Amino acid sequence: MNHRYLFSFICGFLSVAGDARGQTGADDVIGIWQTHGDKPAKVQIYKKGVRYDGKIIFLQFPSDNGKPLLDKNNPDAGKQMRPVLGLVILTGFRFDTDEWTDGDIYDPEKGKTYSCTMTLKDKNELKVRGYIGISLIGRTEVWTRVER
Repeated sequence: MNHRYLFSFICGFLSVAGDARGQTGADDVIGIWQTHGDKPAKVQIYKKGVRYDGKIIFLQFPSDNGKPLLDKNNPDAGKQMRPVLGLVILTGFRFDTDEWTDGDIYDPEKGKTYSCTMTLKDKNELKVRGYIGISLIGRTEVWTRVER
């Protein structure tokens, strides 16, 4: 093979390979995601205007002694009677290159809201990082895409 053709082939391959990464689209996060841990839930992420939010659409344990699970740990007393099922826990995310940033995640078990970023590991795994202050101080969970 002529060196010129080999060089052209390698350059063409590298440009295609380089384009393959960074192919995350803004709406790729839309869907239903399974959380993991001792109290799994399903969170539906959807687009609201130009931002992305998410709400709890399934709880493995939706009730406490036969009563719907409530947002009883919310610091706002007026919100403590809201059911956790249907609760919006992800708010205000915007897409920036390969991640969703500038959003917040609410933890109804603790009644606390954290800054949050989300990144797709692949089309079926979402890294969700909640933190206080700077991203170095926080926790990351991996959620799995599911069908309803």
